[in-house]
Amino acid sequence: MSILLLILAILPIVAGIIIKIMFVPAVEGISVTGAHIFFTIDLPLGGLPITESQVNSWLVILSLFFFCLFLTHDLKTKDISKRQVIAEWIVEAVDKMVLKNMGDFFMGFGPFIAAIMGLSAMTSLMSVVGLFPATSDINVVGGWAILVFFVITYYKLKAGILVYLKGFTEPVAFFAPVNVASEFATPFSMAFRHYGNVLSGSIISVLIASVLGALSNLVFQWLPEPLSSIEFFRIGLPAIFSIYFDLFSGCLQAFIFAMLTMLYVSNGFPQDEYFKRKALKHAKENKK
Repeated sequence: MSILLLILAILPIVAGIIIKIMFVPAVEGISVTGAHIFFTIDLPLGGLPITESQVNSWLVILSLFFFCLFLTHDLKTKDISKRQVIAEWIVEAVDKMVLKNMGDFFMGFGPFIAAIMGLSAMTSLMSVVGLFPATSDINVVGGWAILVFFVITYYKLKAGILVYLKGFTEPVAFFAPVNVASEFATPFSMAFRHYGNVLSGSIISVLIASVLGALSNLVFQWLPEPLSSIEFFRIGLPAIFSIYFDLFSGCLQAFIFAMLTMLYVSNGFPQDEYFKRKALKHAKENKK
C-alpha cells in the first residue's frame, strides 16, 4: 500500500510532463509568455479558459493528497516507521510555528498553514521538472490571497461589526480613509509579492540559460562539428542557478506567504474585545 500511494503521488507530475509534451507547442529561443490555454468553456457570462496553471495546480493537489496518505498510512504508537517520523515532524514544526506567531487561540490553524506552504512550495517547484509553475500566474496566487483576505476579515469580525468598523478610526478618525485603503490592499500586496518573485526567478533563469548558450557558441565555435554546436556552458551551470531561483526562492516565497497569513490573521483578531463579548454573553445566559 505504501509503494502504491507513493506511485500515485508521483503519477500526477508524470502526467503533467506528458500533457505538456503532447499539447503545449514547443518554443525556440527566449519566450516569456503566460500559461498555455488548452481550451475554453463557453459560459453565459463569458468563456472560461482552461490553462496550464489550472491543470498543474490540480496535479499538485492530487500529488500532495496521495503524498499525505503515504506519510500517514498505517500509523502506530510503537515501532513507528520513517514515514511516520517525517509526518510527526511536519505536524510538530507547523504547530510550533503557529503557536509562536499566532498564539494558543489559533492552534487549529496548523493544517491550513501546512496546506498553504505545501501547495505554494510544490507549485513553484514544478519548474524544476520543466512544467509551468502556477505561482507565476497572477490568477492563481490572486485566488489564494482573496481566500486569505476572507479569513482575515472573518476573524476581524469575531468581536462584532462595530468593533471592526471602529478599527478603521484608530489611532485617530483622520486616518480612516488610509486604513480602509490599507485593508483592501492586503490581498493585492500578498498576491503580487508572491507572483512577482516566482515569475522574476523564472525569467532570470531563462535569460541566464540563453546567455550561457550564446557564450558557449562564441567560445567554442572553432571546434569541428558536431562539437561546436554543443552548448558546453549550459551543461550543469543553469542547474546551479536553479538551486536559488527555483528551489530556494520557491520555498522561501511559500514560507513568506504562510507567515503573512498568520500575522495578518492574528494581528487583526481583536482578542480582548472578543473575550469580553464572550464573557458578557455567558453572563446573560446564566441570568436567564
